[in-house]
Amino acid sequence: MPNDLEKTPVTVLGLGAMGQALAAAFLKAGHPTTVWNRSPGKGADLVARGAARATSAREAVRAADLVVICVVDHNAAGAVLDSVAEELPGRVLVNLTSDTPEHARKTGAWAQEHGIDYLDGSIMVPVDLIGQPPALIFYSGPRAAYDKHETALKALGGKPAHLGEDQRLAAVYDLALLDYFYGSISGLLHAYALAGADGVRAADLAPYLDTITAFMPSVAVDAAQHVDTGSHPGEAGNLGMMASGVGHVLEWAEHRGLDVSTLRPIKEVYDKAVALGHAADSWTSTIEVVRGNAGMPRGDRASQTL
Repeated sequence: MPNDLEKTPVTVLGLGAMGQALAAAFLKAGHPTTVWNRSPGKGADLVARGAARATSAREAVRAADLVVICVVDHNAAGAVLDSVAEELPGRVLVNLTSDTPEHARKTGAWAQEHGIDYLDGSIMVPVDLIGQPPALIFYSGPRAAYDKHETALKALGGKPAHLGEDQRLAAVYDLALLDYFYGSISGLLHAYALAGADGVRAADLAPYLDTITAFMPSVAVDAAQHVDTGSHPGEAGNLGMMASGVGHVLEWAEHRGLDVSTLRPIKEVYDKAVALGHAADSWTSTIEVVRGNAGMPRGDRASQTL
């Protein structure tokens, strides 16, 4: 593994906002950085800071042993990578383009066919946090390829995580966390709308949200244990009670004329789980409905894998 004094030459393909942030982080860490973008006119600031601008993707790839690509999706990445496939063997290719696990698998298979060491990755922070200690970036693929350039990749953020050899894993973690994120921010805006319908400003409600967000980390850990074991003890708060609470929110939102297309499905899932006999269990038992396990014996549910 490279030591901290080595400065691996890096190539960054794709100079959208995120690609430029990645290249800037490599430059800041002292790595010789070559950049290339499909359309001209981007990257002048990076060049002013010491980056080399390649005139073609082929020239860019030849400049470094570590090649990082970050474009709009895997289809766009594929178009670029197909054009330089013969240049990539012997180098490590890191794809930080967000997409689905299936696209990650296909790109991984393409890389294997061409003899390319390939890591799929997912960036879990906004552009302004790239290169900062809190920046979490997932990687999946050959451990040896990750270890070879771990020091350089840490320039992109202080929390890199290699998840395993399966190249789909970074995308799996990415989409699961985004699922949680999008659901959370949708709920936040719905709460602001609900309060606002009765004349309460969002700014007046916001300080009290900490009451809930403060205990969510422990809720997440406990819920994960229940989900993994298939056991859903409801002594601390049963599903029947929570289904009633969701019902109150839904009733008042409808009364105030709000769009409840994000809220009604929550009530429907809770009601389905109650109908299956989970009223005395924890709210985590609703995962059986989400998984499509309605009517499946409990023992089979606990052993089911995604």
